[in-house]
Amino acid sequence: MYEAAQLIDGRWSTGTAGRILTVTDPRDDSPVTRVPVASDDDVSAAVGAARRAAPGWARTAPAARAAALHAAANAIEAATGELAETMAAEMGKPADGAAESIGAGVATLRQYAELGPTHRGRTLAGNDEAIDLMAYRPRGVVAVITPWNDPVAASCGLLGAALVTGNTVVYKPSERTPATGWRLARLLAPHLPDGVLNVLQGDGPAGAALAGAEVDVVAHVGSTATGRAIAAACARTGAKALLENGGSDPLIVDAGVDPVWAAGQAALGAFANSGQICVAVERIYVHADLADAFVEALATEAETWGKQIGPLVDRRLREAVHGQVRDAVRAGATLVCGGSVPSGPGAYYPPTVLSGCSDDMAVMREETFGPVAPVAVVQSFEEALTRAADSPYGLAATVLTGSMSRAQRAWRELPAGTIKINAVFGGAPGGAAHPRRASGQGFGYGPELLDELTVTTVVHLEAPPSGW
Repeated sequence: MYEAAQLIDGRWSTGTAGRILTVTDPRDDSPVTRVPVASDDDVSAAVGAARRAAPGWARTAPAARAAALHAAANAIEAATGELAETMAAEMGKPADGAAESIGAGVATLRQYAELGPTHRGRTLAGNDEAIDLMAYRPRGVVAVITPWNDPVAASCGLLGAALVTGNTVVYKPSERTPATGWRLARLLAPHLPDGVLNVLQGDGPAGAALAGAEVDVVAHVGSTATGRAIAAACARTGAKALLENGGSDPLIVDAGVDPVWAAGQAALGAFANSGQICVAVERIYVHADLADAFVEALATEAETWGKQIGPLVDRRLREAVHGQVRDAVRAGATLVCGGSVPSGPGAYYPPTVLSGCSDDMAVMREETFGPVAPVAVVQSFEEALTRAADSPYGLAATVLTGSMSRAQRAWRELPAGTIKINAVFGGAPGGAAHPRRASGQGFGYGPELLDELTVTTVVHLEAPPSGW
């Protein structure tokens, strides 16, 4: 069993925790991790350590900060196998998929190591005697609160961008993957001065205490409910809230598209990582001309995916996913395949396809976060766009079409931060994300994240009067 710890001012310990959490393996329900829950005193100590370390780290040369990230990335890459085993045990992702995810995190750290030293301000010429400088400076102390569904990659993005821009960090991994976060931090910390990276463990109350502490930024990836609570806390303290919340991402399948290929894309988007991806396909609008062939092909894909996906993270999530499926069927949806809770240990749930869905069903309206593909039939691309846009969320959307004009309409009209044309996943390595509505605020990833984690100091500089 893993015994995860906390890091405060360069010292690993259990802190002053009065509670201990036990994480179970979603594959067989066996206990896998014991972790202390941060007390209010632990939160204060970690924030205080980060605050004391902030001036020195801010003055550290950008190239030296970048070198630290490169060294950490090398250490993480070398430990990929161990990290993948830990991730698989805590959240159920098969080891090969976990290793791929860790590789993405390593690449992100290296990306920010390269981008950080070139993140500069600009100058404005006023007149011959003066110049205005716009210089970027770190914001200070950043609270990084990360999710369980992609614990290494999501953490590397926020930690890398915060550290390379000269901020100090208090990092709280999800209570579902505390040992994964602990092992990741143990690989990062040796390359950083004491106090620059601090680690707190715990559940919701610990996260709420950190979000409400005297930090300068709270960067969070997770649910919409938690993101809204963090935004409210930041409104009270004056900290900047940088949030990627939940989503209910649509997939539009246009007329004229190969239904078998489209079904493959839909299955990848809905079933990868057992549907536990922030930008998973959560609702599908398919043109009537190919709906029957598409649903048939999607059911075949579901059978294939059922042989390779891991469990959901826990039984509580499985019950919520199954509840949405059950309610949709009661409301008139047709269960094409899946939709049953398997017997035995663990939190497995089969890839599930629903047809005949309507937009008022929870499985179409809310975030499901499970391997469920709900399908609605539309009569036109116009109808698909209108219905896809009618959502409280605005994280991402995908459109499968052979028409460039319709692709142009999609990215102009769909109210989401990321629009993908003819591929449910993918994008440039340095690509950003800018969620909207209930899906969050602020840039995540890309060079733009460096802007989010810095402040601009404007300096007006004139020469002293002649004669001094």
